[in-house]
Amino acid sequence: MEVLQLLRLLLTACMLGLSQTVNPFVAQQTLPDPCYDENGAARRCIPEFVNAAFGKEVQASSTCGKPPTRHCNASDPRKAHPPAYLTDLNTASNMTCWRSETLHHSPQNVTLTLSLGKKFEVVYVSLQFCSPRPESTAIFKSMDYGKTWVPYQYYSSQCRKIYGKPNKATVTKQNEQEALCTDGLTDLYPLTGGLIAFSTLDGRPSAQDFDNSPVLQDWVTATDIRIIFSRPHLFRDLGSRDNEEEDGGTGSSPYYYAVGELQVGGRCKCNGHASRCVKDKEQKLVCDCKHNTEGPECDRCKPFHYDRPWQRANAREANECLACNCNLHARRCRFNMELYKLSGRKSGGVCLNCRHNTAGRHCHYCKEGFYRDLSKAIADRKACKACDCHPVGAAGKTCNQTTGQCPCKDGVTGLTCNRCAKGYQQSRSPVAPCIKIPAINPTSLITSTEAPADCDSYCKPAKGNYKINMKKYCKKDYVVQVNILEMETVANWAKFTINILSVYKCRDERVKRGDNFLWIHMKDLSCKCPKIQISKKYLVMGISENSTDRPGLMADKNSLVIQWRDAWTRRLRKLQRREKKGKCVKP
Repeated sequence: MEVLQLLRLLLTACMLGLSQTVNPFVAQQTLPDPCYDENGAARRCIPEFVNAAFGKEVQASSTCGKPPTRHCNASDPRKAHPPAYLTDLNTASNMTCWRSETLHHSPQNVTLTLSLGKKFEVVYVSLQFCSPRPESTAIFKSMDYGKTWVPYQYYSSQCRKIYGKPNKATVTKQNEQEALCTDGLTDLYPLTGGLIAFSTLDGRPSAQDFDNSPVLQDWVTATDIRIIFSRPHLFRDLGSRDNEEEDGGTGSSPYYYAVGELQVGGRCKCNGHASRCVKDKEQKLVCDCKHNTEGPECDRCKPFHYDRPWQRANAREANECLACNCNLHARRCRFNMELYKLSGRKSGGVCLNCRHNTAGRHCHYCKEGFYRDLSKAIADRKACKACDCHPVGAAGKTCNQTTGQCPCKDGVTGLTCNRCAKGYQQSRSPVAPCIKIPAINPTSLITSTEAPADCDSYCKPAKGNYKINMKKYCKKDYVVQVNILEMETVANWAKFTINILSVYKCRDERVKRGDNFLWIHMKDLSCKCPKIQISKKYLVMGISENSTDRPGLMADKNSLVIQWRDAWTRRLRKLQRREKKGKCVKP
């Protein structure tokens, strides 16, 4: 009977390994890392099957030798029966036994408490006795290191009387975490060497589908085991002379409990994400976690590996934790179940604090005020460029994230809205920086007494005569460099707002650096003598006109108005110096 019970426990131990085709008592050694296959793909891995009680300290509520007796004396190794004997190395030829104090009053409980040091998935708990097996025994487990306890199994010939349980009960899927009571393994014989062996999964309906049963996974999990002996088989019928001697011949019926070996068979609980358990810096037992998991039981994902929820590994799927896809622009992320469901349960990671001017769930687009530089990969630190929209010409600071085009105001163009569009000229208004150039009809502007003239003959000889010499320089009242800003029409005149950048010659006190006006008759302008464009720089050489209704400079067909060339600066300075030396002849 006891041999069959042990075989059943071994089969249950193998079942916890499920499809792992390894000896449950031998460490996995087929690969350098059993958590990955020969191609490097993650797979379910489990620590070796061990006796988790071996070498562990057991707390006993009663130990023979306290106080010392004839048969129990802690100072005499031959008569010492400490709790350490429960979990030491025992063999058939050398069975050391723990023994409780000699007890005189029945019933009296004796408790053994074993801490496993971390969570284990317990397959069985077994006790080999050096005394007759107790008449009533209860096995408890804790999942929180001894804070709370739940029953695992009861043994008694009086189940209902002692524990309030029937001695025969059926476990269904609705009560798979219910402790049962059985009257088996409670008989008096054998007087020594008897066994109590409890299998956590034997008779549990979901045991064959353990991977998919969170209820049973929780049921086998334990951090501590407690065994309470409640009722012994009294020795009065055994005729024990030893007991009579201990009793001093009083005629009472003393008794004790004695156990040679306590075993807790199981695996370090790592949820399929570790093949071994190791001691950390504080000498606590922890799983050597793989698959991007962490925690004492590999029970959570490592930081930044939250693209899908943590799951226990099974025979079909390793369920490794996946890193969030943040395109190298974030170091933190979080999991979002709604997004995970919407993606077909493929991805639920949301990146936090995207850097390098990126934004979005995956830091996969540029934040407001920046646009994608398509010449660089999205993972590049400089994948997003600043829009740099013109503060006056643009209608906002946000540009198109693909092209970089800023939203321009009416009449403004350019990627950053920094210039006027064709047919528009610059104004001084920040609200409308570019206004339409008015249509010019020179014929309607010429008075009725003037006959239209052919532009070629009208503009000669000034048109196209761009030579700058001392003679021309001396004949002009002013020689200046200007920037044409905007134009408006006043009667038959075009009034240009200009900015005088440099003054090379001046006989008029009104000609100073800064804003001013340049007047050109519409007839001259229509024949393009001179030819003027908005937002261009010009060299203007002309004659002053003292007109109260047209303040500023005046240019006509005889004036020299040509687009500025930087090479002229040196030449004009030379002419300026010669004038100061009296080289100019008065006109």
